[in-house]
Amino acid sequence: MSPTPRLTALDALHRSLGATMTDFAGWDMPLRYGSERDEHNAVRTHAGLFDLSHMGEITVSGPEAVRLLDYALVGNISTVGNGRARYTMICQEDGGILDDLIVYRLGEQEYMVVANAGNAQTVLDALTARAGGFDAVVRDDRDAYALLAVQGPESSGILKQLTDADLDGLKYYAGLPGTVAGVPALIARTGYTGEDGFELFVAPADAEKLWQALTDAGAPAGLVPCGLSCRDTLRLEAGMPLYGHELTTALTPFDAGLGRVVKFEKEGDFVGRAPLEAAAERAAAAPPRKLVGLVAEGRRVPRAGYQVVADGKVIGEVTSGAPSPTLGKPIAIAYVDAAHAEPGTAGVGVDIRGNHEPYEVVALPFYKRQK
Repeated sequence: MSPTPRLTALDALHRSLGATMTDFAGWDMPLRYGSERDEHNAVRTHAGLFDLSHMGEITVSGPEAVRLLDYALVGNISTVGNGRARYTMICQEDGGILDDLIVYRLGEQEYMVVANAGNAQTVLDALTARAGGFDAVVRDDRDAYALLAVQGPESSGILKQLTDADLDGLKYYAGLPGTVAGVPALIARTGYTGEDGFELFVAPADAEKLWQALTDAGAPAGLVPCGLSCRDTLRLEAGMPLYGHELTTALTPFDAGLGRVVKFEKEGDFVGRAPLEAAAERAAAAPPRKLVGLVAEGRRVPRAGYQVVADGKVIGEVTSGAPSPTLGKPIAIAYVDAAHAEPGTAGVGVDIRGNHEPYEVVALPFYKRQK
């Protein structure tokens, strides 16, 4: 018997809105409320409201919190300023990716690590194991937070109605404590959609009040509730990796084209350093495969695991694929042999149930918002 899925603080509200629910990483989450295409387009043109309470928050605090994080993660956390955030990864001893993370610096000696829902326990266990010998405490705070996200070009205007926090001064990848609709929140300018937006970490008991206030304030601006389905097509268009698809333990950050997150210049050793140095050398010499975008010439949709072909040979594999509401065509992200990775490479197809459907190789991302 599979365990009962966990419910977010907004579960009853999602059901009252008629959401189609799905089991995602052990949580019952809204997949869509109506049309996922309409939800996707609302985020691109107006704003969308997401429940992301399945994400895993882990607090690391103490005099040596930053030393622990510099050792446990591949990034240089000691250079993260107070109130700022950084995208990074946690790797295995062999350099394989355990998860991609955002680390928020909340204070002099306090950091919040946000892990993907499906990897939260793995990340918590790894940080706890790696904390030995450091004067730092690793705390599971998954039950301490609900997480709501407002994403889209109208998100700042909507949020300004509900807070006196300095949103204009809040840079991308920064977070500050504030009050939103009378609710204490960590307000972060982060997101996973390719649009401007905010993620609001609040107490679960305050989640419903905040959702309602955002819904009311956002209605004139076209804000709609959004599920995980459109979150996936939004991140796909923005070329953002998804753990379990573009990122796995079989790949190093260099294999994934994200070697920039690994900071060899930081002081001291860190988990996976030697294998990652070797991976960096291999990638510099001749990367075996590269992550590229594929745009369909036809209507058939590629899915994860489908083979990419050229000249009758398998040259790669699709990691994510979906119809793109913004481009009006099916798109995919795939790892392909370096020889076929240049944008515009001719003769590339995807094997969809025995038919080799033609695709154009393009640079990622497929979509970039106008600043």
